[in-house]
Amino acid sequence: MLQKKKPRRGPAPETPRNPAAAKPKNEDRCPFSRKCGGCQLQNLPYDRQLRYKQGRVLRFVGKYCHVEDIIGMENPFHYRNKVQSAFGTARNGQIICGVYQSSSHRIVPVEHCMTEDETAGQIIADIRRMMPRFHMTAYNENTRRGFLRHVLVKRGFATGQVMVVLVAGTPVMPGKNDFVQALLRQHPEITTLVLNINNAFTSMVLGEKETVLYGPGYIEDVLCGKRFRISSRSFYQINPVQTEVLYTKALEMAGLSGRETVIDAYCGIGTIGIIAAGQAKEVIGVEVNGDAVKDAVTNAKANGVQNIRFFHADAGRFMRQLAADRVPVDVVLMDPPRAGSDTAFLSSVCTLRPQKVVYISCNPETQGRDLAYLCKNGYKAVRAQPVDMFPHTNHVETVVLMTRTEAQKG
Repeated sequence: MLQKKKPRRGPAPETPRNPAAAKPKNEDRCPFSRKCGGCQLQNLPYDRQLRYKQGRVLRFVGKYCHVEDIIGMENPFHYRNKVQSAFGTARNGQIICGVYQSSSHRIVPVEHCMTEDETAGQIIADIRRMMPRFHMTAYNENTRRGFLRHVLVKRGFATGQVMVVLVAGTPVMPGKNDFVQALLRQHPEITTLVLNINNAFTSMVLGEKETVLYGPGYIEDVLCGKRFRISSRSFYQINPVQTEVLYTKALEMAGLSGRETVIDAYCGIGTIGIIAAGQAKEVIGVEVNGDAVKDAVTNAKANGVQNIRFFHADAGRFMRQLAADRVPVDVVLMDPPRAGSDTAFLSSVCTLRPQKVVYISCNPETQGRDLAYLCKNGYKAVRAQPVDMFPHTNHVETVVLMTRTEAQKG
């Protein structure tokens, strides 16, 4: 492990924080990498990938604070617990499944991906092979005819539970009962099966209507000692191994003592908020996705957490109302989408005036932009910790601690 000597704002480190991460299992270069485009760094050895990502964080975040050495994975393969595959028909009439080529709607047939869960990949491949036997066709987005549009698989790495979501263009499913039984015989590890209907002309994978064909309609997983319910439409971090690392670092930065009121903005199904609740006086979660809020409430009850409340609302408006009501808040945990936060949300943070802001981001460029705003409006960045959540891609997760400046105290 590298030893921190002094604040670094220059070149990226020559070795990753986890030396073992530079020696992954031997796997051949992905044969689909050029056509797929999903793994932009797959041609680089893992230690060089980490140096590249460290450099990106230094470029966009390092101007505001010290950046710690990036934390990599010991085994940076098959880490994705959520796998989705698009279905279509090739020119020769064969059903194909895979991923959309980068910046296009052309399906690249892929059945074995080096970043995706292997169980999920096998289930999707077997569904494709089973379709002709049950007279199931692939959906055609141009003619808007056919049945199967996508297959989504989520697996709880800690529990082993598996959800399969069949995304169809029509609710009429040929040989439904026979297909379900045949799939379960081939993959008894499947714990729930859902039929989701999406007949809209859209790039969105999931539609609004769905029917549970088998099981409870959700799966559960364990993260940082807490159990979470995951439905088809709710967000859950795709790399649970590194999520535990990320959340541990975030809560270390928050430095909770049991006396704080914490806001979990963009809370999703309540993961980090529920984990933080054991170290805080009170946690308030806010999320715009109604399905995720329902899961969050269920998750809090399942874990016996009573000092957390969830609200279905826009985070910025909700926090401005808290400020208007003079609700004291000590810490804000924020994990916005890749596009970052908007000015309305950031201004609400400054109006609420928490002592600490812990900002988690998967995009150092937009995170740097948002840090600039906060630094001009009463906050200073203290330190940043990059975590490699998405090996072989150019994405990197970074958590930054910000504290209120003396000028804003009072």
